[in-house]
Amino acid sequence: MPHTLRYTASDAPSRALAKADPELGVLIDRVGEVEVVVTGGGFEVMAQSIVWQQVSAKAGASIWARIAREVGTTAEAMASAPHDALRSAGLSNRKADYITDIARATLAGDIDWDTLESLDDEAVIEALVPLRGVGRWTAEMYLIFALGRPDVLALDDFGLRSSAGRMAGLGRPMSREELAARGRLWRPWRTTACLWLWGDQG
Repeated sequence: MPHTLRYTASDAPSRALAKADPELGVLIDRVGEVEVVVTGGGFEVMAQSIVWQQVSAKAGASIWARIAREVGTTAEAMASAPHDALRSAGLSNRKADYITDIARATLAGDIDWDTLESLDDEAVIEALVPLRGVGRWTAEMYLIFALGRPDVLALDDFGLRSSAGRMAGLGRPMSREELAARGRLWRPWRTTACLWLWGDQG
């Protein structure tokens, strides 16, 4: 069931983060409030994630709207859609192939989206990354934005590393290793920390 998570500087997870990491606390106070819509899982959520890869939010929304209008967003519709139809809706050749493969895997029962909700984070990632077009970053975004998992740290997200580097006064993005080390301070609220750091990018 889709729902909105909203964090303010005064809520318990954010206060815990500020206590554990004072520099993050300064950022939280400056940003003031962040929120995210947790969509719930399923094929359509993953297909939308593929559409959004390496494009702006506006472009991704436009392409997804054309797919919904011209093809349909169910696994059945996308599995049977001609490749040219997906391309004409705005997908690259590679993304069209990825979405078709994931739709067919869904229909074949190779991936059970409902079962993912009962698995721990690493098990969800292990189930998703064999799908063409799904790397660890995409699987982590699924954990955060589809399943609402509270302790995910997306080490490969450049925007996150850039914001963390600014927060720490490095003058450059944090490396994956630096972010992983800093993230140990944020357990068990690493997702919340990510949301605050993303919220400071504007």
